[in-house]
Formats: sequence, C-alpha cells, structure tokens
Amino acid sequence: MVTGTMWSPSSWTSKPAVQSVEYPDQKHLDSVLAKIATLPPLVTPAEIERLRYQLSAVQRNEAFLLHAGDCAESFDACTQENISAKIGLILSFSLILIWGARLPVVRIGRIAGQYAKPRSSQTEKIGDTQVLSFRGDNVNGLDPNDRTPDPERLLRAYFHSSATLNYVRGLLTSGFASLHHPRDWSLSHVRSRSLRRKYERITEGLADALDFSHTIGVDSGRESVPFERGGDRGVLGEVDFYTSHEGLMLGYEQAMTREFPLVDGDADTAGPEKQKAGFYNSSAHFLWIGDRTRQLDGAHVEYFRGIRNPIGIKVGPSLGNEELVELLQTVNPGKEPGRITLITRYGASKVRDHLPGHIQAVRGSGHPVAWVCDPMHGNTLTSASGLKTRNFSTIISELTSCISVHSECHSRLGGVSLEFTGELNEEGFSVTECLGGSMELSEDQLELRYQSFCDPRLNFEQSLDLAFLISNYFKEERCGNAKAHDTFEALLGSKSK
Repeated sequence: MVTGTMWSPSSWTSKPAVQSVEYPDQKHLDSVLAKIATLPPLVTPAEIERLRYQLSAVQRNEAFLLHAGDCAESFDACTQENISAKIGLILSFSLILIWGARLPVVRIGRIAGQYAKPRSSQTEKIGDTQVLSFRGDNVNGLDPNDRTPDPERLLRAYFHSSATLNYVRGLLTSGFASLHHPRDWSLSHVRSRSLRRKYERITEGLADALDFSHTIGVDSGRESVPFERGGDRGVLGEVDFYTSHEGLMLGYEQAMTREFPLVDGDADTAGPEKQKAGFYNSSAHFLWIGDRTRQLDGAHVEYFRGIRNPIGIKVGPSLGNEELVELLQTVNPGKEPGRITLITRYGASKVRDHLPGHIQAVRGSGHPVAWVCDPMHGNTLTSASGLKTRNFSTIISELTSCISVHSECHSRLGGVSLEFTGELNEEGFSVTECLGGSMELSEDQLELRYQSFCDPRLNFEQSLDLAFLISNYFKEERCGNAKAHDTFEALLGSKSK
C-alpha cells in the first residue's frame, strides 16, 4: 500500500516531468488520451501478479531473469516474421540458460509497447538543418520532415502493441514454444558451425530426457513450475512470457492505468484495513524508470510509486548510495517482495567503482530487490563511419565484472537485460550492429546490414555466444567448481576476439 502523500493515476502532473513531449495541439492530445482510456487492457491483473510472484523467486535466487528485445520498436517492424524471430531468440536464449543453470527463467520481452525513446536534447542537426529529435514511433517520425509530435501516434502505438501481443499469445499457445521441437525456433539461419553444434547438443539431450520421461509415464504436459502461482501450467507446450517498456510517456501510462479488485493473497495489508483494490498499468506487465527519469521529486517516480506492476529502476554511475535507498523507500515503502528490479548499467570500466556501494546500501536498507546487469547502455561508442556500435568484448566484460562483484559482496546476479534481435534481412542474414563475437564482426562490416534506428543490438549469433557463456558459468558453479569464475574469464578471452 502506498504511504505518505495521497496518490492517484494523475498525481504525477503536480511534479516536474523530464523528457516530456511538447504537442502543438493540447486538445487533440487530450482527445486521444481520453479515447485510449476507454480501450481494453492489454494485460491482466492476474498476469501482473504472477510476474510479481516469479520475480520474488528471482530475488531469492530461485530463478533467473532474462529481459531482452529491441532498444525501440518501430511500427514497420510489427510483422509476423519479426515477432516470431524475437520470440524464437528469447526462447533459445532461455533454453540455453536453463540447461546450464538448472534454474527457471523468467522471460520479459522489450516488446509490445517499447516505442518511446529518451533523448539528451530536444533537437538534433541533420546536415545543415536543425530539427526536433526523433522520440520514437509513438511520438514523431524518423523522417526529418515528420518530426512534429502527433497524438494520433499514441493511438497507433496502442493498436500495434495489441497486434503484437495478440500474435505473441497465439504463438505461445499453439505449440511454438514446445520443448519437443526447439530447433524450430532459430537454427535455420545460424551460420556458425560451432554455435549450431552446441545448440544441437542441448536439443538432443533434451529430446532424450523427454523421451525418457514419456517412457516412465511422467510426461503429462501438465507439470507445475516450481515458482508458479495460480495453478499448474503445461510447461512442455507453453511458457510464461511477459511484456515491458520504459514508462516515458506518462499521459499514455495514466490512460492505461485501471483500478481492479485484488485477488486473495495480493493485498498489502491484513486485518480491517486490508487493501481491496489496486491500480494496474494495463499496457504492460513490467515497466521501468530510466536513468534520466528517476528524480526523487519527479513525475515518473511519483507515477511509478502507485502502480502494482513490478517495476525496474535503471541504476547508473550518477546514482548515489543514499539516493538509491531513498528511491527504494519511495516506490516500495512496504518492502514488498517481487516489486523492484534494479538494472545496473555503469559501463565496463565503472562497475567496481559503484556496484559494491550500491549492494551494501541496499542490503543495509532491508529492501528486497532483484539485481540485473544491463551490459549494453554504458558501452556504446561511435565507429569511424559514424555508426553507433558496441563491442561484444566490452559487453561481456561488464557482465563478468558484475558477476565477480556480486560474488565478492556475498550477493548474486539475478538476471541480464539485453538489446538483441533475431531480425534478418531479405537474404536471411543477421544484422551487423555490434562488433566481435564468434563471427568476429569487424568495423568495416557494420554497414552491411545495419538496421537499427536507435541503439545497436546483438545479432542472433552474438546473442547465442553470450547465452552459452552465461550458461557455462552457471553450470560450473552448479557442479561445485570453485573456480567457475576463472573458467568464465577464460571463455571470455576466447570468445571476445
């Protein structure tokens, strides 16, 4: 239950809002938001509560969180092929993790709503012309002649999110996620022989295990998931999958916020004061506050403190230890489990300067959190040709440092937050946006298939490279290898070149 000053879905309007968009026609914006407020929810309270429960398992080190997808979605990429490729990559990545770690994986996609994009400046220079910055497909267009913010794009974002989520639900309930044929998710275009063989070894082992289970009569298709809440689910043919986006556009988020009765066991207090209803953001299961919008006295923190959705908070080098604790107290005063995920994004060279203090401060506060590493956003650079890129070796260097620091601080890394894509071009080739990996992508190859209009993403092969590195580390740790981290460092050296 929210404590302190009264909260409502609109109380954020009394606070200063950074990253706000200036629309030329306020009446038009109000009309669109009023329409959105009447449209059906995209996700349900039961799904949101189930995710909270599963994230509490991540906080107890009983599950691992995979948060992944595009930096920013585009309306044009809302196609059957692109959505299938994204889900297939997330399923493949999570299967590799499960095989090595023997832990359930909570899958949250940056999908079905991740259209907005924060910017450091309101304007940018293209050639000799100063234009408004591109803020994402739900605000304005990438074309320099289409930069005027248009409220109708918010409505288009709702319907593109709805179409995406509808197709994702259809995929996951029609056998696409079945463990009986995981090769169908991704292998058709993997060109690395070593990656293909490693993945095939997992699927062959899985097939043997399923065949054995069927032989002894335990393959019912209705086995319960250990960290599941709300009844058994068929884990062989279905998986839980959740959606997420950065909560930037607060007018839209308010319009999608609905009050629902709480089901038994979800109330925050007991006795006569037991909470009977809660406000849910029905646009996504999980939302996060960005590193640019986490001001304690700001509009975003004010909005986020009142919704029941589990939330993420990006934690960068500029966030002090005391400020982090105060932020946790503001958004989760009751210290409810499953509520907060801290997503660290320091940059590979700054992890040891900041993460130990953050871990110690949070532990001292008694707040339950899931610690997640975002090794992408602090490691962006510009190539000689002017393209934004990231180096695979730097990405896994930050991940390695996070694992080490957590171990040294008697903590544990609970997940990763990645920008990757299974997207292919017309010839069936993966994108070329990040350097390195097992395919040894070089800087002069970036322009071959650079498709991102936002930040650079790991392609399919690079994503599987990273999945196997993490999986091998957890396998060594699970098998009692005291030098699991040294093994990870050795693998890092061999794969980062």
